Amino acid sequence: MVDRKGFAVWLTGLPASGKTTLGAGLAARLKERGIPVQILDSDELRQVLTPQPTYTQQERDWFYRAMAYIGELLAQNGVNVILAATANRRLHRDRARRAIERFMEVYVRCSLETCMARDQKGTYEKALAGQATTVPGLQVPYEPPKAPEVTVDTEQQTPVEGVQKIEAHMERLSFLKQ
Repeated sequence: MVDRKGFAVWLTGLPASGKTTLGAGLAARLKERGIPVQILDSDELRQVLTPQPTYTQQERDWFYRAMAYIGELLAQNGVNVILAATANRRLHRDRARRAIERFMEVYVRCSLETCMARDQKGTYEKALAGQATTVPGLQVPYEPPKAPEVTVDTEQQTPVEGVQKIEAHMERLSFLKQ
């Protein structure tokens, strides 16, 4: 029996940049190919780990450490993982990169203005109204990856094109061999 570790693909970008959409599209495409995958979406995971989030830097640090650790455990046990999470500080994603052997970072690039226009959850609206004070890219820094394996510009590429670009790079890294 071959001991095959799973892979992890971390989709990072500003809130409302398209991470969840790309993650769902990538998961669907991989499942079409018979490749099982688990999505860890930060919005869903927060409902379990921090049901009443404060979004302080301390809480974010804890949350992203926990998320990376869950991804690491899954990958070590042969589960393929897509992590869809802003993770506004590079150190969160770098920690996952060091811990997960088969890791790939995807920068979901989108301008703040477009993210604000797309925002269905009202994150930016709350920030502008003073009801939120730690929105990445607006009130706290977002540190884009310095050397992501893939960049998907969601203002220039459709979700399908973005998924195809990610999938092609996963092929090059031999993540998709059965």
